[in-house]
Amino acid sequence: MSKKGRVLVAMSGGIDSTMAAVLLHEQGYEVIGVTMKTWDYANSGGNKKETGCCSLDSINDARAIAVHLGFHHFIVDIRDEFGDYVIDNFVDEYMAGRTPNPCVLCNTHIKWESMLKRADALDCEFIVTGHYAIINEHEGRKYITKAVDDLKDQSYVLWGLSQECMHRSQFPLGEFTKTQVRQMAFERGFTELSKKGESYEICFVPDNDYRGFLKRRVKGLEEEVAGGVFVDKHGAVIGKHQGYPFYTIGQRKGLGMAFGKPMFVTEIIPDTNTVVLGEMDDLHRNGMTVYKINSMKYETIPDGMEAVTQIRYNSPGSLSKLTNLGDQVQVDFYSNVRGVAPGQSAVFYDGDDVIGGGIIYGSLK
Repeated sequence: MSKKGRVLVAMSGGIDSTMAAVLLHEQGYEVIGVTMKTWDYANSGGNKKETGCCSLDSINDARAIAVHLGFHHFIVDIRDEFGDYVIDNFVDEYMAGRTPNPCVLCNTHIKWESMLKRADALDCEFIVTGHYAIINEHEGRKYITKAVDDLKDQSYVLWGLSQECMHRSQFPLGEFTKTQVRQMAFERGFTELSKKGESYEICFVPDNDYRGFLKRRVKGLEEEVAGGVFVDKHGAVIGKHQGYPFYTIGQRKGLGMAFGKPMFVTEIIPDTNTVVLGEMDDLHRNGMTVYKINSMKYETIPDGMEAVTQIRYNSPGSLSKLTNLGDQVQVDFYSNVRGVAPGQSAVFYDGDDVIGGGIIYGSLK
């Protein structure tokens, strides 16, 4: 074994995970690459070619780099784990009128746990990914800090990592910009890799048609939710819709009706198959409750602390006050925030440091 130790690197075949493996290899670590097979898109009945981290091309790209650099590479089939947990949760959340974030769930409950098992079996001290984030420490606790590259920072999707995972993880790209990473790939002769694009799709919905996925996944769904109504904020019926699971908070396009002015989904009521519509101002909320809390920088979320709360990926976040309610956190925004969507992640920041995060349970008026 190398003096630096042995590390397990998650390799999707993309530029970021590949360069993470390359950098650790150059630093003298004994690298073992692993590519996780999470999903066969053909099984979902979609009409687009399989792309992204689960495709055969991506797996072959990851293996080719490992062969080129002379380190071991394995393919790990976690489709059963992924399907039972991530996809069932994805469907259940939409059926409950919420908007899930499956990538966060997959990272924190499937990929990391699967990698830890393999790392232990292969005697690897650390697991490594190509995420753009930095790991810091406070009083023995590991926590995430935003990456140097503001445009690529992925701290928002890592809020759910346990302390065990944090103490065993490394993010080699956190101190670099994406431009620098592409340049490093080019300088090492990986010309095609340096030009490789990025995928922002959900791996099991690569055509971005989540409604079609739900219809294929839940037998009889269209018939079950047919006949629902749109109502305004006063409860007056203003139209019919296709079924509440097919709408998300903040949605304006695809409502299937013209109202003479822009109208947005402001609330989803599964019990009555009702979708509430309103104008832009009706999306504003002064607070929310967050559950399934993971405290990262501190042992618990400090009660009464001021923090910047981010409610969606790549949003600037909003200054807020956090009230610790035990198994939940109440977030009171200092200025109203638009588009609070139950089911999405809320992440709390102290400057660039991740205090912790959770899942949005409901909004306050």
